[in-house]
Amino acid sequence: MSSTRTKKKQRTRTQRYTSNVFAMFNQAQIQEFKEAFNMIDQNRDGYVDKEDLFEMFTSLGKNPTDEDLDIMINMAPGPINFTMFLTLFGEKLNGTDPEEVIKNAFACFDDRNIGFIPEDYLRECLMTMGDRWSEEMVDELLHGAPIQEGKFDYLEFTRTLKHGAREKDEVPGDGLEGDNQRVTSEG
Repeated sequence: MSSTRTKKKQRTRTQRYTSNVFAMFNQAQIQEFKEAFNMIDQNRDGYVDKEDLFEMFTSLGKNPTDEDLDIMINMAPGPINFTMFLTLFGEKLNGTDPEEVIKNAFACFDDRNIGFIPEDYLRECLMTMGDRWSEEMVDELLHGAPIQEGKFDYLEFTRTLKHGAREKDEVPGDGLEGDNQRVTSEG
């Protein structure tokens, strides 16, 4: 009798886990993930498979190996439908460092504590210190990053990593979590 109760509790936990995936993101984020999923699902069968990934990468000018594609596909415990896709991203995003840790890592390169790092200096650090990045890797990281007038906005970058891109009508400092006031004067 107690074994029946145990099995019921285990089933309930599993159900909650899969339904909780949608609670991890707001509606706008889910919509963005859905759009991304649809772009990757080239044959429109509702699943992302190796051929879909190959087509997507080649359309972006990349030439993935079979081994690379197998590694990506095998990250999922089963077929990659939208729920599995969302689950994989949820696990990856929840596995990142807390927002403050990421900000503090960038702040080490911000001598004036203004929330910005000169882009050239950041590139140089990434390519010459620690695990050295190639120029292509740095370009990929900074593609679409918040850089204005040669200054990398690491506070906004961190916010985007943890919470997603801002809506078009949102502005920094509008009360969203993770925003800090910044000193913008040069003095």
